Amino acid sequence: MLHFRSSTVLKELFEATLKRPFPVYREKTWLPTGSRCFCCLGATSVDARATSAPLKLLNAAAHRPALRTAPRAASLRSYCVKTEAEEVEEQLKKDGAGGEADSDKRRNAGILPSLEDLLFYTVAEGQETIPAHKFLTALKATGLRSGDPRLKECMETLKETLKKTSDGVTLDRHLFKKCVQSNIVLLTQAFRKKFVIPDFQSFTSHIDELYENAKNLTGGQVADYIPQLAKFSPDLWAVSLCTVDGQRHTVGDTKVPFCMQSCVKPLKYAVAVHDHSTEYVHSFIGKEPSGLRFNKLFLNEDDKPHNPMVNAGAIVCTSLIKQSVSNAEKFDYVMNFLKKMAGNEYVGFSNATFQSERESGDRNFAIGYYLKEKKCFPEGTDMTSVLDLYFQLCSIEVTCESASVMAATLANGGICPITGERVLSPEAVRNTLSLMHSCGMYDFSGQFAFHVGLPAKSGVSGGILLVVPNVMGIVCWSPPLDKLGNSVRGIQFCTDLVELFNFHNYDNLRHFAKKHDPRREGGDQRQQTFGPMDYESLQQELALKAPLWKKVSPTESNEDSSTTVVYRMDKVIE
Repeated sequence: MLHFRSSTVLKELFEATLKRPFPVYREKTWLPTGSRCFCCLGATSVDARATSAPLKLLNAAAHRPALRTAPRAASLRSYCVKTEAEEVEEQLKKDGAGGEADSDKRRNAGILPSLEDLLFYTVAEGQETIPAHKFLTALKATGLRSGDPRLKECMETLKETLKKTSDGVTLDRHLFKKCVQSNIVLLTQAFRKKFVIPDFQSFTSHIDELYENAKNLTGGQVADYIPQLAKFSPDLWAVSLCTVDGQRHTVGDTKVPFCMQSCVKPLKYAVAVHDHSTEYVHSFIGKEPSGLRFNKLFLNEDDKPHNPMVNAGAIVCTSLIKQSVSNAEKFDYVMNFLKKMAGNEYVGFSNATFQSERESGDRNFAIGYYLKEKKCFPEGTDMTSVLDLYFQLCSIEVTCESASVMAATLANGGICPITGERVLSPEAVRNTLSLMHSCGMYDFSGQFAFHVGLPAKSGVSGGILLVVPNVMGIVCWSPPLDKLGNSVRGIQFCTDLVELFNFHNYDNLRHFAKKHDPRREGGDQRQQTFGPMDYESLQQELALKAPLWKKVSPTESNEDSSTTVVYRMDKVIE
């Protein structure tokens, strides 16, 4: 039986070996001077290096970019320390082993396996095969879904591979590697807890608790001034979240479609800024909170709507979208934007709500005529056509799940986290979040900014779109509203969320009372989220941090064979 000990000297040696360019031996190492000597110079030391398995790996990859370049040194130096491969060789000699098997063991002992191998050993936990459901369960624990568009190729290969296996359930190492190789970088980041929320299961357990606390609230009234909205049950309650890395969690009635209503206002404002510019859009609309009800017939001192989050501002904003085309083309244009923001998840349309809105929209027609009188629209605008489109956009349907991806796209600077596609410009996202923060919650905007400190937008259908910049998007939905038009359960959930986690914009000030930070694994160290990385870059990153990988002896990995060395990702699956 082989037992590998990870001594400090051995770690330093391994790191130093990786940092030396190969095959030229004229570089100074990173080891302290006291750990080097000249007694091993000559043919013997060169031979020892040549047979060292880690160096064989580097030699085979000599055409790749060097990992790191160390400062120059005046002379060739070697080490009076045995490599790990040499220790294995001596142990094998003591055990009386020899032949081809010995060289395989020496090679395997020193080479860091491929990312696919490491992922297999992590999930297999010492077994020779992996049930497909075990891999999918482990994947879900990281926050990724099997239906994630980024994993499409992996999941399709897995499905086809299982059809060809004898039992249709298990995968050996070779088949597993074949399935995951197309998405190995994303999967490795997930299993190494390199996402923005590293301990995702712990975080979601807190979310579930907050959901249950808010579920017990019974106050509020379902909006009835739009007849179609009054048909929703007051017991409906859902919360969905999507992080900037595409980690997903849902609880409650998250698959029930509901109309966005005012939650669409920041999104169409973002489209307008994306298409035109901040200066152009705000030549028609202001940036200040109104301090009045969202449907008031009132303009600022410049005869402009106060901001795009009240009805008057949203109607003018609607008139700025694709001014030269028909309403049908305008509607399709906005719908395509929203679908891209949602990662092509559910975005629909409720014609019944649209008809209901138009039939009961006297107040909005009054606002429209007032805006027309004050010349608030671009020249040549058909006001009644604009109102039709306004009602249509309010009647766009989403689910909590699809809307959470929209919110996450805002949190991710305009890039959809589950497709990687840039949908909105950074300028449009920044301006949208600024206005959501100051004006997004009707007459409650000031209090919400004070207590919650995050950009948000509510709608009379009971939805709240909440953005935690650079972290996640969250959508709460429950039809009962308070007297200001915000979801009673949604407000409670958002308030409880920032009381537990340090998501408030000013929670991270120095000397401030500490809250839970889900971005820190174990609450100790802030995780740095990977940007896009290729296979080689990630492998180099892992090689330079070799102590992160734990070598497991056959006994520890529950294997019977005494000749197998198993590697796995340490502290990945609790």
